[in-house]
Amino acid sequence: MSAEQKIAPGIPTPQLSLPTVDGGQVQLGGKGRWQVAVVYRGRHCPLCRKYLKSLDGLLSDFRKAGAEIVAISGDPRERAQEEAKEETWQFPVACELSQEQMRELGLYISEPRSPQETDRPFAEPGLFVTNPDGLLQIVDISNAPFARPDLQGVLDGLKFVQEKDYPIRGTAA
Repeated sequence: MSAEQKIAPGIPTPQLSLPTVDGGQVQLGGKGRWQVAVVYRGRHCPLCRKYLKSLDGLLSDFRKAGAEIVAISGDPRERAQEEAKEETWQFPVACELSQEQMRELGLYISEPRSPQETDRPFAEPGLFVTNPDGLLQIVDISNAPFARPDLQGVLDGLKFVQEKDYPIRGTAA
């Protein structure tokens, strides 16, 4: 999927198997569970750290709502591992998201401004909520770290969707 194309709600979430900082694997997408996947820019982004800290603070509430949480970046494992250890996040942190996978998710990709920022192109933020049917229930993609959905709002919306059997929105052609 190119940056000109949007990933559509209501389609199957692209199933990607990604390495985690603890040496395991995480599966994006798939059936049988609610999953909230947060794509972040990488270790170089202080706004991402702040956002993921908020996510960590709501982790037990997301779990009570039956949602699996995963954070994902294109950082190499060592860089993502150092950050996850420093921040003591309690959710799985996946890494090494390739540019091809970023495109498959319809994410915006940026070049680093300098070698001090990072040494590779990186994904701009995205949030993907997959329902138990394996379909994209909620999609939020941004081209900048300043525009992201409020996580309490996402949690409240997830609970509303579950309680009211609320349909996937944004599917009309």
